[in-house]
Amino acid sequence: MRLEAAPGETVVRAACPHDCPDTCAMLVTVREEQGRRVAVKIAGDPAHPTTAGTLCTKVSRYLERTYHPDRLLHPLRRVGAKGEGRFERVSWDAALSDIAARLHEIAARDPQRIVPYSYAGTMGLVQGEAMASRFFHRLGASFLDRTICATAGGEALVATIGSRLGTDVENFQDAKLIVFWGTNAIASNLHLWSRAQEAKRRGAKLIAIDPYRSLTADKCHQHIALMPGTDGAFALGVIHVLVREGWLDRDYIDRHTLGFDALAERARAFDPERVGALCGIEAGVVAGFARDYWELRPAAIRLNYGMQRTHGGGNAVRAVACLPALAGHWRDPAGGLLLSTSGAYPVDEAALYRPDLLAGRRPRTINMSTIGRDLLAAEPPIDALIVYNSNPVAVAPHSGEVARGFAREDLFTVVLDHFQTDTADFADYVLPATTQLEHVDVHKSYGHYYVLANNPAIEPLGEALPNSEIFRRLARRMGYGDECFAESDDQLAAQAFVRSGPTSSFDWQQLKLAGWQRLDLPAPHAPFAHGRFPTASGRCEFVSERLGALGIDPVPDHVAPYESAISRPELAQRYPLAFISPPARNFLNSTFVNVASLRDAEGEPSLDVHPADAAHRGIAEGDRVRVFNDRGSVELRARVTDRARPGCVVALSIWWKKLAHDHRNANELTSQALTDIGRGPTFYDCLVEVERAVS
Repeated sequence: MRLEAAPGETVVRAACPHDCPDTCAMLVTVREEQGRRVAVKIAGDPAHPTTAGTLCTKVSRYLERTYHPDRLLHPLRRVGAKGEGRFERVSWDAALSDIAARLHEIAARDPQRIVPYSYAGTMGLVQGEAMASRFFHRLGASFLDRTICATAGGEALVATIGSRLGTDVENFQDAKLIVFWGTNAIASNLHLWSRAQEAKRRGAKLIAIDPYRSLTADKCHQHIALMPGTDGAFALGVIHVLVREGWLDRDYIDRHTLGFDALAERARAFDPERVGALCGIEAGVVAGFARDYWELRPAAIRLNYGMQRTHGGGNAVRAVACLPALAGHWRDPAGGLLLSTSGAYPVDEAALYRPDLLAGRRPRTINMSTIGRDLLAAEPPIDALIVYNSNPVAVAPHSGEVARGFAREDLFTVVLDHFQTDTADFADYVLPATTQLEHVDVHKSYGHYYVLANNPAIEPLGEALPNSEIFRRLARRMGYGDECFAESDDQLAAQAFVRSGPTSSFDWQQLKLAGWQRLDLPAPHAPFAHGRFPTASGRCEFVSERLGALGIDPVPDHVAPYESAISRPELAQRYPLAFISPPARNFLNSTFVNVASLRDAEGEPSLDVHPADAAHRGIAEGDRVRVFNDRGSVELRARVTDRARPGCVVALSIWWKKLAHDHRNANELTSQALTDIGRGPTFYDCLVEVERAVS
């Protein structure tokens, strides 16, 4: 567990807990000071093949976050109005007793009136959902459909190639073409970017497909700036050209795919001229990309979640996922596509989450992406909300409606967190949770093929407790005597994975000592070099009977945005600009926004506007502007730049509302409409107008 260090210091093996595909292996240096362990340094593990000794800017500041002067260190009870953020300190005993009594009273009417709300504040399997799921299953609370990030793309990928699997990041440096599709890898996938840079030094071509000229797009050979929500049309246009020119691996198609003729027929309607008009690009760009994709071999696509957050996001992912099989790029370990590797990890959900505690009940499901609407209109009503690992008042779409729901005086709300976030301001009780340096956890990844252990480096600060312990204690207060609620965090971690397939050699005690371990997969790993897709047919399914059975078109198509000049011309008359809010480099969703050094680096909430769009509205660099639609408005500082393409404005996000000039953020403008596949949010399917703000 501990490594040798300087005299008086020890080094503890840990893992980055945040919502990032890199899932870095960390080394935490600890020193004894006044009888307590104090973390004095945090670094990436140089021996871990993907981390390679480097942490991102955000996580390299993790000690600032752990020892932040505003850390929540004691349970708090509300004394002001909801949203004011006024609390008094109470004991754990008083807090848990009152919370248990309130939950008992609500559950006696209908336990489905109680809703958990959580996501990826930590990606750990122990502090994420293990003990929490046991508690809510035993209670009979509503299920939460955790859709806010990845379900559109994830379910589309499963429908096409059978699982959330993809190209091994350790092979990307051997590609001759790397496509960054809907991803700013420098900000959100740093360790893949370093391998792409090595590929570039070896002569590879790098292409970015993104409405915004991000830091990543800046450093690629080519930037293709599609209008938001048109990625599916572009992919089908590429397929059109591949079929028309005969740029196809016929042997791979015949042996390992299903439904080629139907896909080719669908793509026939997407000639480059039509695609150019839909996407807002020159028609020649489509044919040029198709030529590169066929000739530069092997080609790897790094597909990310940005492009799936529109009405047709699922279909768009399906269309892109067809490309490697059509051109035969899966044959090479450095070819293919990477959206997620999470499907490689066989989590033992029955042991970890204990669905048997439901005892045959099937509670209703609440979609986390429509929490604003559901807090105001669900039947039966939501009477209690337990929030952990999330900050929905800041991150959920249509934020104004979310805040109105949280402001209900009859809603009982408990928030587990490290800080008094926008959401915590609305809580009846705020419970202090531990950070990654203070608890045990085990991690899988969605960007590489390693399991990681997190060992606690320091004792919990103040009265903070791990999420797992909070739910353990709450279960006892509720009178739940099931043995599973007495299991320790080490016992939970030991049950994390099925002992077969890629995790057949998983051993928790050994992993704690080693820090990380590669899954039992060959190296180099080419998952579909010989087909063997984990679909029902065993093939890459260009036509999905599975989707057809759900009433979804089984062949990928372009599904137009809910809000665009083409699909809603009357709306576009009032709100002519597409609006997207991709992650800011120094934040991770709403995490790290309150770390002063990172917030200072980010500046202030801003809006990137193309010079032509700015001139049309009389907007100059540095002006304060009002961005608005029928859902709400937000004031931002204008940055006039051609990083934003014409017709599209960009607000790097997600800011805490309380730290913004007008106490609002970009999600005032986003809608609760859902994606075509996966019931996901449509953050980047949004029309707005921009005007100079009245001083």
